[in-house]
Formats: sequence, structure tokens, C-alpha cells
Amino acid sequence: MIPADYDFLRKFLKERSGLDLSADKQYLVESRLMPLARKANLSGLDELVQKIKNGSSTLASDVVEAMTTNETFFFRDKLPFDHLRDVVLPEMIQARAARKSLRIWCAAASTGQEPYSIAMTIKEMSAQLAGWRIEIIGTDISQQVLEKSKSGIYTQFEVQRGLPIQLLVKYFKQTGEMWQINPEIRSMIQYKPLNLLQDFSSMGKFDIIFCRNVLIYFDQEMKTQIFGRLAKCTEPDGFLALGAAETVVGLTDAFKPYADKRGLYRPNVLRAAPSIVPSMTPVGLKAAASPAR
Repeated sequence: MIPADYDFLRKFLKERSGLDLSADKQYLVESRLMPLARKANLSGLDELVQKIKNGSSTLASDVVEAMTTNETFFFRDKLPFDHLRDVVLPEMIQARAARKSLRIWCAAASTGQEPYSIAMTIKEMSAQLAGWRIEIIGTDISQQVLEKSKSGIYTQFEVQRGLPIQLLVKYFKQTGEMWQINPEIRSMIQYKPLNLLQDFSSMGKFDIIFCRNVLIYFDQEMKTQIFGRLAKCTEPDGFLALGAAETVVGLTDAFKPYADKRGLYRPNVLRAAPSIVPSMTPVGLKAAASPAR
């Protein structure tokens, strides 16, 4: 790939998805986009770039999809889900005792392992959440990965990465060489396409936001802007969970670290009294009153 084509792709991807590629990542672009060029019967990346310049919207979307589909797996890094079970949900159960509802947003949901990990964590706490309305929304820029998320179908390799065997047996059904998460867990999550670079204030307020392992691909200015918008979508006493390599420190004062809980943050405001009426009517399913199967 000639330098001019790589420079064009870097600028194009940053504008479309926020992906901030350094000058030494040309190999990554080539490895991700050459299969796409071959599939489109193009001679190489130079022809692919030319077609994007000529206004091929389908190819442009395919390039963004190919470059923003990132690795994920069940209960990735484990610690955030321990925090969810041991810190976040117990605090929220107390704070939301009057309204008995929670809104949770999993941004950059990718192929669904993270929102399903959140849903299984909640399902394991059915006794404490009996009668509650739990709304979980998973979003991603890629329509392709959202379709996989909705299906809840995973390979043997995918379910072996991070998923405890007892949860596999409890919540998945094997079909041939594939595993599908059961309808009860799938129905807990709504999936929607969303680009974090765009305004997402229409999403409403959330009690808990997982925005993990996506901001590392953005430059500092874009991270700061997104943190500001995330803060406006977080309840004053809510929580933000970031990835292991991500932090708000030095970037924004919209959030502050939760003491001794790495990767967990809260809005940087005086702790507000818990609201009685939810900011948006939850449309998720009630948490089961009976013990999870």
C-alpha cells in the first residue's frame, strides 16, 4: 500500500469511527482489509481506496466494520464482573429500592460476550433482584457483530474463553459444534447500532455503564469528549466501568475513581439522593423471582 492510500484510510477511519491509527499500523490495515478487497473482487487496497473515494458507501461501511471488530470474550478481565456482583449491584439495590429498576448500558458490545456476561451475573443474583425491572442495552458501531450478538451462538473456542463451566452448562444449549445462550438470557438484552462519536443523549440516563476496551483506540481529545457525554448519561450516583488499559485520570474531571476498585468510576458530583421515578421507563424484562436455572 502506498503511503498516500494509508494516510487516506487513517483519516477516513478516524472521521467515521474514531479509530486513531498510528503511522506504524499499516500492517494491521492490510491484514484486515485485504480479505475484504478479495471478496469484492478488487485487485488490491489501492483499488479499494479509489472506490471509497468515488463514493462507494457499501464498501466504506465494510471497511469500518472490518477495522472496528475487536476481540472480546466472556467475563473479560474478570475483575469488572466481580465489582458488578460485589460492589455495584449491592449499592444499586439499596439506592433503587423504591423504584426497583435498573438501566445498564454496554457500549461497544461487539459480539455479545460482555452484555451476556452482565446478564448472567444479574441472573445469578435473582433472589436479591426478585420483582425488579432490569434493562440492558448493548450497542456497537458494527451491524454485523450486533447480528451475532442477537443470535447468541458461539463456537466451542469462544465459550471456553472466560466462561465458567457451570455457567456454560446452566445457560447454554449445545447444537452440533456450536453453543447458543438460552432465550431467557438473550431476552434480557436489547441490541442497537450506535457510534460513540455521535450524540447519544437520546439513550437517556443509566445507572451502570460498561464502556470497556474501546476508548483505547481514540485520541485524547475524542476520549475527553466521550467521557463528557457519558457523564451526562450516567445517574449522579451511578457507575462507569472501563477496560484495564483505560482511565479517566488526566483526561476528564467528569468522573472520579472508585477507591480501591480498579477500572470502576463514579460521576464527579456530590452523591445525589436516589431518584424515585426512573428517568426513562425501562422496557426490559423483570428479573425472575425464582432461582435461576
